[in-house]
Amino acid sequence: MVAVDKRQLYLRNESSEKVSCLLFFPLPPFLNVVAMFASLFLALALAISISAQQNQLGLFRVTDYGPNARGVELYLYFPLNLPPNPPVLVVAHDCHERAIDPYLDLPYAFLADEYGFVVIYPQSPNKADQCWDVSSNASLTHNGGGDALDIVDMVRWALEDFKGDKERVFVTGTGSGAMMAEVLLGSYPDVFAAGSAWAGVPFGCFAGNGFGIWNDACATGKITKTGTEWADIVRRAYPGYTGARPKVQVVHGTADTVVSPQNLKEEIKQWTSVLGVSETPTETTKDTPLQGWTRYRYGSSFEAYEAAGVGHNIANQADIVVDFFGLRCNATAGEPCFSRSSR
Repeated sequence: MVAVDKRQLYLRNESSEKVSCLLFFPLPPFLNVVAMFASLFLALALAISISAQQNQLGLFRVTDYGPNARGVELYLYFPLNLPPNPPVLVVAHDCHERAIDPYLDLPYAFLADEYGFVVIYPQSPNKADQCWDVSSNASLTHNGGGDALDIVDMVRWALEDFKGDKERVFVTGTGSGAMMAEVLLGSYPDVFAAGSAWAGVPFGCFAGNGFGIWNDACATGKITKTGTEWADIVRRAYPGYTGARPKVQVVHGTADTVVSPQNLKEEIKQWTSVLGVSETPTETTKDTPLQGWTRYRYGSSFEAYEAAGVGHNIANQADIVVDFFGLRCNATAGEPCFSRSSR
């Protein structure tokens, strides 16, 4: 049974992109009768709206997913026709955003309807700027705590509640969300099968003494290491781990003035070393998925996109993300889908 906070139920109409929020809260006794009829009317209207207009039944806030030591909020989207053992996708927002922003701005909820997966939209507890904790030793350590563990607890809750496929858990994000994606890939290789980071930095690059540190040296591209040095930082996050590592996709614009494009070069060094592949690409494709973008593939486990002339607000191309994760694959029909166990 999905535990949701009905005070926050969002609905989005596919055609209008309009958002409405139904608020449920305690009422004075004399309004109870009015509230009862109003609730019945709203429920009927909601049922008709979903049936007739094919609205998405939007974000649910889940309040009891685990210890939640850092106060990360969990918002969840799942299709009404969810198949058995669905994959789980985490979509992490950027700084100065909330969980609802990637829900509204990116098509992952619609893709979830089409291909049958659960989408987790976590929300940062950092009230100052809504950036993620990608700096603390807690987040940079397996089961160490921080925002990272709260998000992993969300994943574990969703896998249990929806009987999800623990071998097909994925994460993507832009900016601070991309940094968190790489933190999760490094600290929890036993949880995630793959990740896609847009305008992010290497795992551990933002390390600092606290939960909300802005590491200017990293952001401006002044922290450079060898691939082996970067890989050692990842391996120290989970000492003794010998299992499969997630495959990784990174994307960065060459005109990014917030997070230096140098970080793309550092990510390439880090993840090729972690995954045991050469820093020399095995395949280079220009103008994909957009004009001026170049894709570099390093075998089947790592790929990097360089977007010429694109700044920090890079448009997440959801199609290449779901293709990289294999989320179009129909495991229910017996198709062999990408998973941790297939690594």
